[in-house]
Amino acid sequence: MGTAIGSGRFSAIAEALSPLVQLTRQSPMNSPRSSVYDASCSPLPNDVIQEAGDRLEDRTPREILTWALKEFEGRLTLATGFGAEGIALIDMAIKIDRAVDIFSLDTGFFFPETYELWDQVESRYGIKIRRLTPSVSPDEQDIQHGPRLWERSPDQCCAIRKIEPLGRALEGYDGWITAIRRDQTRARENSKVVEWDSRWNLVKVNPLAKWTSRDVWRYVIGNDLSYNPLHDAGYASIGCVHCTRAVSAGEDPRAGRWAGRHKTECGLHGDGAPVA
Repeated sequence: MGTAIGSGRFSAIAEALSPLVQLTRQSPMNSPRSSVYDASCSPLPNDVIQEAGDRLEDRTPREILTWALKEFEGRLTLATGFGAEGIALIDMAIKIDRAVDIFSLDTGFFFPETYELWDQVESRYGIKIRRLTPSVSPDEQDIQHGPRLWERSPDQCCAIRKIEPLGRALEGYDGWITAIRRDQTRARENSKVVEWDSRWNLVKVNPLAKWTSRDVWRYVIGNDLSYNPLHDAGYASIGCVHCTRAVSAGEDPRAGRWAGRHKTECGLHGDGAPVA
């Protein structure tokens, strides 16, 4: 059973997803991903990536996931930080392919509630989520860069604890699935449901790009999925404990991330540097 629902969450049952549409594969996946290559070396040609993004624009998240998991067949990995979006995507993906690879970037600074949810998700589906950790421990980071780096240089802290581990997480894969939505930040508003990720040199699949927060919660509640109880305490977006706070009524949902700064992204999604 999912976490008890607080009064601040949606109670409507998720709308039924559209019937699954069988999508024709565009190309075979024959060669392993090189550690350094550009879009011209992608297992899918540029025009096919563009066409896939256009063709799948009006499909449901499940249909997009079905295409991607079939097209990449074991060479696609799903990233999650255990937000409501990630919980929804994990549920969809496992219902399509129980062998899907799922990973999370454990910064060492997650809320206790996030670690508890991680355990609940693994127990519910009988899976093991890959845990990627930074190359330095929190104590080693303090020694090398001084204490409370997240306060003095949050971009550097994100680079150490998120960006470097993500590079390792994506090694050997031709594509990755993310939980980003267009309405979350300006940096994400032009995201396509399928696109070339020039930052990481692989295909990026964003099944929830068109969804709103309300869409996400309809799915979570309608499928009785466990979610982070901090959401019911006003935490609209949940990251590391040092850089996340609850938001007040009327505040932007991302206002609780790196509060008091112009920073709205950790740098995983972008052109090479944390988006400030």
